[in-house]
Amino acid sequence: MRIVTWNVNSVKQRMPRLLPWLDERRPDVVCLQETKLADDAFRALLDTELADRGYQVAVNGETQWNGVAILSRVGLDDVVLGIPDGPGFPHQEARAIAATCDGVRIHGVYVPNGREPDSDHYRYKLDWLAALRRQVESGPEARIVCGDMNIAPTDADVFDPDAYVGQTHVTDPERAALADLQSIGLHDVVRDRWPTERVFSYWDYRAGMFHQDLGMRIDLVLASDPVAARVKAAWIDRKARKGTGPSDHAPVIVDLDTAPDGDLGPVVPPPSAPAARRGTKKLPQAKK
Repeated sequence: MRIVTWNVNSVKQRMPRLLPWLDERRPDVVCLQETKLADDAFRALLDTELADRGYQVAVNGETQWNGVAILSRVGLDDVVLGIPDGPGFPHQEARAIAATCDGVRIHGVYVPNGREPDSDHYRYKLDWLAALRRQVESGPEARIVCGDMNIAPTDADVFDPDAYVGQTHVTDPERAALADLQSIGLHDVVRDRWPTERVFSYWDYRAGMFHQDLGMRIDLVLASDPVAARVKAAWIDRKARKGTGPSDHAPVIVDLDTAPDGDLGPVVPPPSAPAARRGTKKLPQAKK
């Protein structure tokens, strides 16, 4: 079974990229984030195209912002939208969806950004992650949490830790909340397979960040013991970030039991530029 998570940053804008990519990679389960469409609009846009490719669809969307979906060719049972009793800002946003696909409970998530450390949205992010942990822990043993976590697990998951001082995504409380989620028995399968590699999944559109390979690894696949034991390949499809009209995120691909493309590694194809020296690059949003 091939499982993918991909923040598409508007499924409507990404249609010319998404459908050919599905035909090329042929995933069995796809968790999408930032669909940015209400449920009816998502179905009107994609239901026929996805049905023709054998996918059942579950969506949890809202107009203009957020939005998550699961596409599955291997069953789509017991769908749950959102996080029961989860926090809102002020109301629950379309950031979580769960379903059972071929015996695996899959949670597709778009974790709140946090905006600025110690802001109301930052505290909401921590509360949201705690609620997600409770939901996942109460479920079956065979489970995956995947999506845009908006957290880089360690300093090795950003191009330069110095560039992120004072920013969200890298603070100790965020990383502790992610570690707490993993403590219920979830493995970061990409990092487990590539423990020392430079590997990113997101590059800001601005300032040529992608071409300089100034990125972050914030899109994760976290798998429980029985699922992690089945992993034959785990990699980031960097090719999908190239070309015209890409998302600012690349798909993360995990293959269970078989690996149709092999275990291609974290960088496919090689970066466009060598890694910059530490302390020489700043984030586009950094204060002057």
